[in-house]
Amino acid sequence: MHGFDKWDARFMELAHTIAQWASCYQENRKIGAVIVKNKRILTTGYNGAPAGVKSCVERGECMRRRLNIPSGTRHELCYAIHAEQNAIIQAAKLGVSIEGATLYCTHQPCVICAKMIVNSGISRVVYGEGYPDEFAMQMFDMAGVRIERYEEEQD
Repeated sequence: MHGFDKWDARFMELAHTIAQWASCYQENRKIGAVIVKNKRILTTGYNGAPAGVKSCVERGECMRRRLNIPSGTRHELCYAIHAEQNAIIQAAKLGVSIEGATLYCTHQPCVICAKMIVNSGISRVVYGEGYPDEFAMQMFDMAGVRIERYEEEQD
């Protein structure tokens, strides 16, 4: 057990709320992320198309589903940017340092996001649902980023 506190619970709840803003056509792929430092929210992100590009919801289909692309593969074949990437990009756009921050995410990051998380200086990742990308977990381990699967306390 990791010993999550009330702040972890709050930020994970917020990540789930932000996930509902996602413009992904697949309901189970609505992902939210929150980057936090010293109990302060720095940026948020959800998966969706880049600004000015029609989302899958607007297109009325998921390209990945149409092409029968398995989850965890061929990340480049998707209109959406991952929630973690959007949160990191938002920090860069606003000039907000995320060095030493914690990223809360509804799902385990993929390896592409893991590399970005490592290089952005985020030191801890707390996630909810699993994701079929063991290489991402190895990347976090090699880089010394703490990664913890969030589990709510049972009464």
